[in-house]
Amino acid sequence: MITKKIKIQIQNGLEARPVAVLVQVASQYSSSIYVEVEDKKVNAKSIMGMMTLGLAAGEEVVVSANGDDEQNAMDDIVKYLSTSQA
Repeated sequence: MITKKIKIQIQNGLEARPVAVLVQVASQYSSSIYVEVEDKKVNAKSIMGMMTLGLAAGEEVVVSANGDDEQNAMDDIVKYLSTSQA
């Protein structure tokens, strides 16, 4: 299992479209992937769960991935969340 703190760089934060794209990225992998902020922890493959976080640009989240392809999953999620042009 790997975890990483990531600052969201997506210009408008995680609104509906960026959340949908994040869920698509996470869903490509067999690993369990979770996004955590404060006391909330949700499955990154759940669009409804991710929408409940209401994450804004500049917020920090902790992403965890556990499974056979955890490193690739983490790399892609970090890349997506760290890109301002999402």
